[in-house]
Amino acid sequence: MAKPIVFDGPGEMGFHVAKQILAGIFGASHHGRRYLLGCPTGRTPRPVYRAMVQQLRENPIDLSQLVLVMMDEYLTATDDGIWRLAPPERHFSCKRFAERVIVAPINAALPSDFRIKADHIWFPAIDEPEEYDRRIEQAGGIDFFILASGAGDGHVAFNPPGSSVQCRTRVIELAEQTRRDNLQTFPAFGSIDEVPTHGISVGLRTISEARKCSLLLSGSGKKEALKRIAAAGGFTADWPATIVFECSDREILADRAAAGL
Repeated sequence: MAKPIVFDGPGEMGFHVAKQILAGIFGASHHGRRYLLGCPTGRTPRPVYRAMVQQLRENPIDLSQLVLVMMDEYLTATDDGIWRLAPPERHFSCKRFAERVIVAPINAALPSDFRIKADHIWFPAIDEPEEYDRRIEQAGGIDFFILASGAGDGHVAFNPPGSSVQCRTRVIELAEQTRRDNLQTFPAFGSIDEVPTHGISVGLRTISEARKCSLLLSGSGKKEALKRIAAAGGFTADWPATIVFECSDREILADRAAAGL
């Protein structure tokens, strides 16, 4: 059984992860290279982003070479049935989340020459999803990937149960349980009928190739997810978040509520 590191609350857990990320960015900058950070949206990573803001206010560092490699984006269909990335003005847009929840607060804490650049927020392209993996590889690979597990089915990014450990960035039909989980992530959804049915997402292999992966579980709603992951001890396709075990440098983090304490 894999034993998680348990924190009193999500704030402490977020501080722990943010400290590692900022140290990594500083080290990469010192050596003149970019730092690629794999980022999810939703509730779980918010304390990490808030902790980054807090630490940067106290000790500003240059983030101009930081690249945010966003995990996924919802797709919406046009009137003629063509899939498009969700418009950034929609409340569930991951691009909107990246700009408003991650980049804007961080940049507000930094002098102008230290800020994250607009073209350093990456999303996969719907016309050529596989190009995302090539772009990541050509940039030197992902340095750190923040991960979260779906409460009901263990999805990570939009990868549903049954996803291959070898899968790459692609268009995915969202599992019904994933869509139900996302009703909690985006409260403005009135019902499951309003949750998009498709998305574009990095694959499990994309995640596992990161140099470091941290899987975060917070709140009592993630108790079952933590039990499943800890008991697995290795990758199992029926709970995709177990991809963390395929990462060469990994940690599983939980707060007391998720750990049932």
